[in-house]
Amino acid sequence: MSFKIGLFYGSTTCYTEIAAEKIRDFIGDDIVDLHNIKDVALSKTADYDTLIFGISTWDFGEIQEDWESHWDDIAELDLSHKTIALFGMGDQNGYAEWFQDALGMLHDAIIEANSTAQGQTTVNRIGYWPNQGYDFIASKALTDDQKFFVGLALDEDCQYELSDQRITDWSTQVLTEIAGDA
Repeated sequence: MSFKIGLFYGSTTCYTEIAAEKIRDFIGDDIVDLHNIKDVALSKTADYDTLIFGISTWDFGEIQEDWESHWDDIAELDLSHKTIALFGMGDQNGYAEWFQDALGMLHDAIIEANSTAQGQTTVNRIGYWPNQGYDFIASKALTDDQKFFVGLALDEDCQYELSDQRITDWSTQVLTEIAGDA
């Protein structure tokens, strides 16, 4: 059996879908299976040991509509002992106080649904991304020490020229972290 990554995303304006396709193309379409959650149930995550989730933040920290329609399903997913990386889309200038909030909310929902009674997560989280090079006021997607986002942060509105290199660097990082877990 070959190694496969399930990449699940929701996309309203196609930017998250384009980023998902670029991640798939960099890692390899023989390794990454793309799933638009508008068309595929999140229960399909059970088919993979390694997952990537893509989400965008809308307006004042709102969840993208496809994710919102499946939000309650996250609590039902058994992601224990799976390796998970996240990426998000946001607008740091137009919505600087809510930059990447949906990314943080997705991270927290996954961790909450897959934690022990003692508060230990059963999910192997990878792909944390430095917050340098961004200009925002606040974000729910920052780690506790505020040095990293909980996944790759992309901004197609204000920093589209940086997205391809960020996707390349992050995808390389994710592959290195996966190899380190093997």
